[in-house]
Amino acid sequence: MSKTVQGFMEQLQEAKRHFAKGFLLFVFSMGLYFTSFSQENSVIEISGQVVGQEKKEALEGVSIQVKGAIAGTITNSKGKFTLRTKLKFPFTLQFSSIGYQPQEFVVTSVDSKLNIALSTQSFLGKEVVVTASRVAESILKSPVAIQKLDIRAIRESPAPSFYDALENVKGVQMITSSLTFKVPNTRGFNIPNNFRFMQLVDGVDMQAATLGVPLGNAIGPTELDIASVEITPGAASALYGMNAINGMANLITKSPFTHQGLCVYQKFGLNHLGGTGRDGSLLTETAIRYAQAINNKFAFKVNGSYLHGTDWLADTRKNQNTNNLKTANPSSVNPGFAAFNSDADNPAFDGWNKYGDDALAGSNTVAITETINGKSSPVTVARTGYWEKDLIQPAVKNIKFDAGLYYRLSDRLELSYNYRVGKMDGVFQRGNKVQLNNVLVQNHKIELKGADFVVRAYESIESTGDSYNVKPLADNLDLYTGGSNSQWATKYTNALTSFVSKNGPLTSANLAEANRLARIAADAGRAEPGSQRFTNLIDTIRHINNWDIKSSLIPDAPVTGGAALIQKSHLYHAEAQWDLSKKVKIFDLLVGGDARVYSITPDGNNFVDFDRSIADRNKEINGSYGNNVYYKKFGGFTQVTKTFFKEKLKVFGSVRYDYNPYFDPKITPRVAAVYTVNQQHNFRFTFQQGYRFPSLFEALSYVNNGRVKRVGSLPFINDGLNYLNNSYYQSSVANFNDAVNTYTKGSDTAALRYKNLLQVANLPTARPEKITSFEIGYKSVLLDNKLVIDFDAYTNVYNGFLGQVQVFVPKGQTVGTDSAVLSMLNRNRDAKAATPATGNAASQGQDRYRVYTNAKNDYNNYGASLGVTYNVSGKYIIGGNINYNNIATGSSNDIFVTGFNTPHWAGNVSFGNREIFKNIGFNVVWKWQDAFLWESPLVTGDISAFSTFDGQVSFKLPSLKSTIKLGASDLLNIKYIQYAGGPTIGAFLYGTITVDGLLTK
Repeated sequence: MSKTVQGFMEQLQEAKRHFAKGFLLFVFSMGLYFTSFSQENSVIEISGQVVGQEKKEALEGVSIQVKGAIAGTITNSKGKFTLRTKLKFPFTLQFSSIGYQPQEFVVTSVDSKLNIALSTQSFLGKEVVVTASRVAESILKSPVAIQKLDIRAIRESPAPSFYDALENVKGVQMITSSLTFKVPNTRGFNIPNNFRFMQLVDGVDMQAATLGVPLGNAIGPTELDIASVEITPGAASALYGMNAINGMANLITKSPFTHQGLCVYQKFGLNHLGGTGRDGSLLTETAIRYAQAINNKFAFKVNGSYLHGTDWLADTRKNQNTNNLKTANPSSVNPGFAAFNSDADNPAFDGWNKYGDDALAGSNTVAITETINGKSSPVTVARTGYWEKDLIQPAVKNIKFDAGLYYRLSDRLELSYNYRVGKMDGVFQRGNKVQLNNVLVQNHKIELKGADFVVRAYESIESTGDSYNVKPLADNLDLYTGGSNSQWATKYTNALTSFVSKNGPLTSANLAEANRLARIAADAGRAEPGSQRFTNLIDTIRHINNWDIKSSLIPDAPVTGGAALIQKSHLYHAEAQWDLSKKVKIFDLLVGGDARVYSITPDGNNFVDFDRSIADRNKEINGSYGNNVYYKKFGGFTQVTKTFFKEKLKVFGSVRYDYNPYFDPKITPRVAAVYTVNQQHNFRFTFQQGYRFPSLFEALSYVNNGRVKRVGSLPFINDGLNYLNNSYYQSSVANFNDAVNTYTKGSDTAALRYKNLLQVANLPTARPEKITSFEIGYKSVLLDNKLVIDFDAYTNVYNGFLGQVQVFVPKGQTVGTDSAVLSMLNRNRDAKAATPATGNAASQGQDRYRVYTNAKNDYNNYGASLGVTYNVSGKYIIGGNINYNNIATGSSNDIFVTGFNTPHWAGNVSFGNREIFKNIGFNVVWKWQDAFLWESPLVTGDISAFSTFDGQVSFKLPSLKSTIKLGASDLLNIKYIQYAGGPTIGAFLYGTITVDGLLTK
């Protein structure tokens, strides 16, 4: 099945050339249309002053916004402001500032006296959010669970950065993949490459297309430009489309009209203070922001930041192929194997953070024969491989820059252009670990925003720079300096023979020592970490764009296999929404739509041109791996909101339509109701469904990864490969080989005796993943605005859960035949022809695939969370939250492990005072999470429970317009890991100084 059509590339290129012209013409036309309404009015000028109610001090930086319009301004250092507008009287001004109660004032004439006094607000409880319904609403009456961090909450957090502060938000689980790369998730099924959680920055999806996920905050806002963060746990697909079935975060930046002047931020930090595998290291981060508005008509802002530090290290040396597994030489095959009385003794050791020893994946192993206590038995031996710490770089950096131009065409219309670019290093985990090095992501956005509509279009550009895949790096290091698997196995066997000739037959007493010495002999000549030879080989391999295992059988032969990750993509997106409530009147109506096209440049390792032959897909021909690959989706939604019973009951109904050419169209509904009792108690109920099209990588990948090829879910990828309908599950192949080896040493007779253990896969054609979600909640502000209670509970049902399953395809044979059965025998690990024990003609071996497909079972997960904040006395605030998440266990095993990867219980408690003494504040947070099982294709293992303390003390220097903050995360240096295969994290001490509001008018 062909993926492209005649002329599509030319049409797309033509569309790209005219896209900007057409959009700008549309923007200009809209501008003329809307500005025509204000031409007949003359400019009026409103001025005044804002002070604090208690101390009557002038308040600087107060936002003054015209309600229902774009127009607005801010107060200067003396609390004064001037607003010029063409709006007709009367209109309402909204005054807001962090730490003060918002206030509205109706302006009826130019003679209105605007002397505004704002009263302090002890803590949040009446915030306005926009993410839950795509329109502004009270957080108390949101139809779904939503949390908000504003500037004050971010400043008071003891977390090292605003992005780290998300870890303390109710319902959020944050995992650290790298010092520069954190991954948020809500409500279960957590993975380091989280396809189910969306992250927006000012309406722009921050994902790196080929990697499939937002790279933390790599190109997001700096500390100086972030205004607030809104997080909605759970499905958000009804309004935001197919990438948000587990939740989303919306990062909102500061407007240059309301936050002006020069700001500077400097952080110094220390990590690796003992027990994390590296020496103590200094981290520095510098950020600068400058924004200015001219006559409330034109404004601009510029941001830049640079971070440099030493990354956390993943060096857990546990064995995931433990002695009780069938893949680890069990005693059922030979009682003598009990001599491998520790995981480290077993030659099939498969380390958590080791590569090139992948026994569980059925690669990087050899099958030899050993006679133990007089019984001849097959033994699985894993290649030695290399530890992760020797294959990745410790130093990481993140450079960010963004700039924006804003022009108010009228009081109700604003046109803007924004550009973002970020370059980052770090470690990324998908099916394998990837060393990200100089990854560059850029974003261009143009937007037209009115009081009741927004139209935006953006392009995201991704390039993976000098990144490389750690597994093929380790594989090729072993091959170049240790020979092929067959050569290595021969050396290993010869060493065992030599041991027996010198020491007598292998017994339980000498078995472990014999295999240890055999490994040393087989590894002779291997490039060792720390040597110049090792360094030179790594530098060579990581720059070669070919992951095939094709090196010469001669050690140190010219390198032909590599590990370079070279991916380039473009994402084109356009969307619009229009609030028609003022026109419809009988209910509030919101409509919107979007379109997206991904364009991927084939790299020969992860993405290929499927119009080429199978033989040529991974080959570079005339400097190219083929034509670009495209992936498209389109959608639209409508939302109706209506209040009843004197606005006590608010009902929401929305429906979304999404289409991807590879799948049937999907309809996504959401129904919600919020009922308010006594103006304080807000109860809500929500039912919604959501769908997720396979991500770009899940749909179209064709990963050329040596012995196991990872393939996407679209059916045409299967053409000519036959893994969907002519394969056996890897798990059944392991059981089959264990039974055969227990019976005898892998003969054809034994294989045919146990052939019924092989399970034919018959994998389904992939379809979108579906979630059906029910949620209830309660939110209230009680005791004269001193107590906030926020509770929610949910249950989700996932249908067609997308994941990976590994299968074996018999080469040139049909599953179910005897010849196909013989192809599954574990005679060697080169997946090439093997001589059967009977001496018959060799089978052709097997091809191995890891396939993205849908689970057969439905999965039900459920949970609840409770957040409480209480003003103890004065400005002392105590708060906390507790979160529970669980999954119902199915009655039957599925074709792959879904990986819930979430602790049942987690929570935190905070205590602080933003001004315990004049200009001095503090905050401490205690965090805890339960132990849980982490399951993934890379590493599976238990994660221990842990708890940490974070704390900060801040000092304000008003005369210098500065704030100094001293703090620590994991103050007691409790070393912990957040996921199997992840880094060990410890204490991080930091100090920051922020200078805010220089060069203001």
